[in-house]
This record gives sequence, C-alpha cells and structure tokens, in this order.
Amino acid sequence: MKRKILGSAVAAAVAMAPALSPAATNVSDAIVKLGVLTDMSGTYSDLSGPGAVEATKMAVEDFIAKEKPDFKIEVISADHQNKADISANKAREWIDTAKVDAIVDLVTTSTALAVMKVANEKNRVSLVNGAGSTPITNEQCNDTTVHWAYDTYALPVGTARAVVKQGGKSWYFITADYAFGHSLEKNTSDVVTKSGGKVLGSVRHPFPGSDFSSFLLSAQASGAQVIGLANAGADTINSIKQAKEFGITPKQSLAGLLMFISDVHSLGLDATQGMYLTTGFYWDRNDETRAWSKRYFERMKRMPTMVQAGDYSAVYHYLKAIKAAGTDEAKAVMAKMREMPVNDFFAKNGKVRVDGRMVHDMYLAQVKKPSESKYPWDYYHIREVIPGDEAYIPLSESKCPLVKK
Repeated sequence: MKRKILGSAVAAAVAMAPALSPAATNVSDAIVKLGVLTDMSGTYSDLSGPGAVEATKMAVEDFIAKEKPDFKIEVISADHQNKADISANKAREWIDTAKVDAIVDLVTTSTALAVMKVANEKNRVSLVNGAGSTPITNEQCNDTTVHWAYDTYALPVGTARAVVKQGGKSWYFITADYAFGHSLEKNTSDVVTKSGGKVLGSVRHPFPGSDFSSFLLSAQASGAQVIGLANAGADTINSIKQAKEFGITPKQSLAGLLMFISDVHSLGLDATQGMYLTTGFYWDRNDETRAWSKRYFERMKRMPTMVQAGDYSAVYHYLKAIKAAGTDEAKAVMAKMREMPVNDFFAKNGKVRVDGRMVHDMYLAQVKKPSESKYPWDYYHIREVIPGDEAYIPLSESKCPLVKK
C-alpha cells in the first residue's frame, strides 16, 4: 500500500529526529504510524473528515517540535464511507500491510465498533472521537480503545435537562436508524423523564437521509412541545431546514441533540438562534482555545468542531504516552494514557478511565441571536459547565467488563 507522508514541514521535522539507539524508545519499525479513518465526503465530512486529518497532522507537528521524540511519525488517511465493512477491511489492511499503530477519529458508531474489534484483536489502539454511542466504552469496551470528545450519555445531560427546565416537557424524537441514533434517543429519553418531562413517541429515518418530510409531519402530529433530533451532521441540517419550510417551527421547538459549530455555520444564526446544544469544545471559550483554533483556521479556513479538536488532543496524548512508556506496544501505551492527566487546550485535568472513557468537562451552549454575534464564528453563549464526573456514565453503573465492581 502506498503511504502518504506528512507535508514538507512535518517531514523535515521527522527527518531531524535523533537516530534510534538501544537505550531509546522501543518503537516497532522505528516509526509510529497513525491512520485517520473518517468520512471524507459524506454526511459527517464537515464535522470530521479532512479537518480530522489536518488536526492529526497538527498534533504530530507540535509533538515533534516540543517533545523531540527519538522515533519517526507518519500519518495516512482514508474514507470509510460510513460503512462498517469498509472500515474493518481498511483497518486490517493498514495493520497487516502498512504497520499502523493507532487508528484515529472513526466518525459513525458502526465504523468505530467494527474497527475497535479488529484493532483490539491485533493489539492496536483506537482513538475514537467522531463516533458517540456509549457502547464504545460500556457494553463493547476493550482495553485498547479510548473514547475522547463526547458520547450520547453526556449530550442530553446538558441539552435535554436545559430544555425541560425551560418548559419543554413533552418530546418526540426523529432518530437516525443505526446504533448512534438509537443510543442518543435512549439516553435523552432517560434524562427527559428524570427531569420531569415525558416522551410521546419517536420515528426512525434511514441513515443518511435527505427527505425528512414524513418524519417531521409525524412529529408535528404528535403535538409534542419539543422535537428531539437524534441524528447529526447533514441529517440534522436538513431536518432543521425542512422543519422551517413546513412551518413546524416556531410552533414546536427543535432540540439538536448532537449539533456542531459547522452545523450552525451552515444553517446561519437566523435559523438556529436560541437553540441549546452540548459540546466538549468551543473555539472562543478562552485564550488557549482561541490560540489553537486560529492556527487551525489558517489551514482549514473554518473553526474546528469538538471532534477535530478532540482528534488533536487524543493524538498528542497518545504520542506522549508512547514516549513515556518507551514503547508503542498498545497495552503499555494505554496504561500510560490512563496514568497521565490530560491538560491541554481541549481539557483540563482530564482522565482516561479503565473503561477507556476520557472524562472531561462538557459545556451547555446556547446559539446567539444574529445581533449578539460580534465577529465571524462568534456563535455561542456558554450557559453552564458540566463537570466531567457528572457528564459521563458513573463506573458504578458501567457494563464494561474491564470495570471491577
């Protein structure tokens, strides 16, 4: 398989890395190989896709510049087309032929679950950012997978709780008909009922979708105050656009249960103002997030989503763990990833638990009115910081076989 080496600046930096010596890091083939497997052109390409590849390259560049490792680093990438079989086959090819050490991003739950299994069987690391379902670190967890940016348990802790508190008591779900959508609907339903609301029903749409008219009409007929969109990316964007076209909003309100800044940018503030969402990252939150995001913007001409920022953070932490462990052997690296705290622009005092969940604060955001936005990409009010220990499934409730009760 032909390998894609990093750009000239990174290649030059890699070439200057000191020669491997017997006392140096024991890296197989004297090179760490990262494979970014993502949706490069489909439903999730804006929130992940090429931006995930670029964020990974940035992490490698910064790690080389700051940590000066004694091993080389290579990044390759591929489009998994949101298909589990393509993802699993590509993972096998990369590991067996290209000697890939870690597979990065894995947007779409079905692809993540398929790759996690292959990587674990072959003792390789999966750094999951794009996929969101809780089984990744719950029922189907394994000891070489890390789940970084968010999950479907954390999202409704912010959004659904806030919407019910604001008076949105009755809900109806429009749900992407695959593992992610099912997980998000279930987790959100639990939060709605615990918060004093009720669920009137749901309807499931094919993934990916384009025509949401029949599903929106079912939601309209339910009379629910809130239509919960248990989907993401282009599916969420199209749902919101068509709800406005059919006059469903503002009579009924929409809750985007997984919305990204790329979605808000695509739709515009007129269509999204006032909506609540929960995110693991916002570019304009503080000086540190702004500094990194502006560097990303210079390369991509758009601000990063939490998935893309999370890819950088996870890759950098993984590379630090290799240096600290003195090897790229998966289980030794995972032990170091759990041992070391995560302190960067993405997370402060983050921690990788035994189940592979990286626990960090989440943020309840509300989309600004057009009149409140003062400069490009100034889209959110941060209404609440949700501590990591509240945002994620407690280990006492975990079904992960790695967790000893």
